[in-house]
Amino acid sequence: MMKCIVALLVFVVLAEGIVRIPLTKYKSMRQALREKGIELPYQDPASKYQNNEFSTSANMYINNYADTTYYGPITIGTPPQSFLVLFDTGSANLWVDSIYCNTQACNAHTKFNPQQSSTYTANGRSFYLPYGAGSLYGTFGYDTVNVGGIVINNQEIGLSTNEPGRTFEVAKFDGILGLSYPSISAGGETPVMDNMISQNLLNANIFAFYLSRGGQQGSVLSFGGVDEQLYQGQIYWTPVTAETYWQIGVDGFQINGRETGWCSQGCQSIVDTGTSMLTAPSNYLGYLMQAIGAQQSQYGMHGYQFCTVAITPTYLPSQNGQPLWIFGDVFLREYYSIYDRTNNRVGFAAAA
Repeated sequence: MMKCIVALLVFVVLAEGIVRIPLTKYKSMRQALREKGIELPYQDPASKYQNNEFSTSANMYINNYADTTYYGPITIGTPPQSFLVLFDTGSANLWVDSIYCNTQACNAHTKFNPQQSSTYTANGRSFYLPYGAGSLYGTFGYDTVNVGGIVINNQEIGLSTNEPGRTFEVAKFDGILGLSYPSISAGGETPVMDNMISQNLLNANIFAFYLSRGGQQGSVLSFGGVDEQLYQGQIYWTPVTAETYWQIGVDGFQINGRETGWCSQGCQSIVDTGTSMLTAPSNYLGYLMQAIGAQQSQYGMHGYQFCTVAITPTYLPSQNGQPLWIFGDVFLREYYSIYDRTNNRVGFAAAA
């Protein structure tokens, strides 16, 4: 009987403790396109990294699609138009499909119509956004945005005008809401979180994720506070090492309890809810695969029998030259993760 690899445990040593990553199977957008007969060229997941009195908190349920994409509802405009967006700690801009775009990817999704919003204003500037997979062109504007009941006035939004290729065609979302630092925002636009902060909309300048597993629903995104029912035990905090992405330092890396020495001189990792997998430096990937007996397939992926290992390589180092990891959803499903803008730190606690 075929069964997936579950024995390998990867341990990552952060500033204040050791956290564990079980490696699980997944089905990516690339695989969904492959089933349609479309084969995308490999793209390095790290490529996107080179480049008041009413204050409150909100817990919002977000969707889990096959343990690969976590997305949820927002509204834009007056009267509100509803969209599903990927909540992405690995980018900074908010954009949605719009009536200005007629590519296949745009036509497969709900489009924002600024002409039907009395609060929309255009600013006339255009943008280009590359992601680890997929890219788009668009134009900027301003409108009222509602995220989990928190209403942000004059929020900068991107309206897509062209989404080349097929990557976004099978996506379950109509846009992306970036949650990283404003320093990496295309066009210098102010991210949603920064407007929440400047408009004094939050009890605390934090947000947190609980990501469900096994394709089950129940994922939660919180703004302005944490939900103590969603984690157990101690929160381990580690400082942000670069206020760009949610980038942290890694002091050690263990496999099955044995230290590898890979990060003895320091590693960097970007904590990214918009990446499905664990991304490892390419020169270490072979050792990881050997540890679980996985072999590379004809598509460049690594798997065992009929399972796919949710690890992929990156060929780019971090900005300071240290090995770069990406802690995507494979990692984050195990932990309640907290992103603290006041103290510029990331917290991890065992998921409930």
